[in-house]
Amino acid sequence: MHTRRTLITGGAGFIGANLAHRLLVSGNEVIVYDNMSRRGARGRVAWLTSNHGLGRLRVVPADVNDVDTLKRSAEGADVVFHLAGQVAVTCSVSDPRADFTDNAMGTFNTLEAARAAGNDPIFVYASTNKVYGRLPDLEVVEDATRYRCPSLPFGIPETQRLDFHSPYGCSKGAGDQYVHDYARIYGLRSVVLRQSCVHGALQFGAEDQGWVSWLIIAALLNRPVRVYGDGKQVRDLLFIDDLVDAYQAVVDNIGVAAGKVYNIGGGPDNALSIWAEFGPLVEELAGHRIPVTYGPWRPGDQPVYVSDIRLAGRDLCWQPRVSAREGVVRTFNWIKAHLSAFEAA
Repeated sequence: MHTRRTLITGGAGFIGANLAHRLLVSGNEVIVYDNMSRRGARGRVAWLTSNHGLGRLRVVPADVNDVDTLKRSAEGADVVFHLAGQVAVTCSVSDPRADFTDNAMGTFNTLEAARAAGNDPIFVYASTNKVYGRLPDLEVVEDATRYRCPSLPFGIPETQRLDFHSPYGCSKGAGDQYVHDYARIYGLRSVVLRQSCVHGALQFGAEDQGWVSWLIIAALLNRPVRVYGDGKQVRDLLFIDDLVDAYQAVVDNIGVAAGKVYNIGGGPDNALSIWAEFGPLVEELAGHRIPVTYGPWRPGDQPVYVSDIRLAGRDLCWQPRVSAREGVVRTFNWIKAHLSAFEAA
């Protein structure tokens, strides 16, 4: 990747900090733009600063709804990675207005800031598989430890009908479609990445978001584990290093990628059910049984979501390199090494 001036909204988040680190290692100038509201944000900024100093790294503690500060921060940017936003379905249900403001309006504001940046920036948006909704029309078969969709062996393609479900799905979906349309209407070199179950170092998972790390934290601290649904729901896991590779692949192949939408996840080879299969792996790593209780399914929860990542493979020459098991082991080891950071929560 050539040296570039890069703005990362949500740059103090789990994904943003990993991306900022990679870009700084590569010699880029990085602006971390974040309102610091998420747990762990200040610690991740401190980690970035201790590793890279404040020469090519600039931190702007501001919200994406602070339009003037956002526009100033985007001036002259070569690349804008828009990662900021509200991340939990449960929070969107309890406070849909805040969810809309953070996600839909925040994305619109960031698009406008990029359009006014004066440097024809590349714009990469972190969308979500939730834009496909609960996928109620798909045939789902229940096996001993998981659900599966026999008609889609490669997973859900980008051509799947959108069906926003939950306020979170609506707000992220609105941003998804705005980003897609800004390429057509304004010629912005924008790309939508519909991401699935990202996990890894620097993640402070919570019960309503970041389930891989959340369940590992609970196992290591002997906290109660509550699974919503029956635990056979299937997701494709993507390790953070592979997601950052995908971001770099988009920028490096922007001539092909501009104006397109890609599913970015672990794909069929890295799919696990969230407890019936993931649970035994965590128990193996923790060295003990983990008691679990079950709660009702959550709004919009998909029995099966696996990303069809073949388009990204063709266009971007990208595919995950870290297996589901290896990724879980790496995440487990990072959390175990930093367990004191989670004990007070």
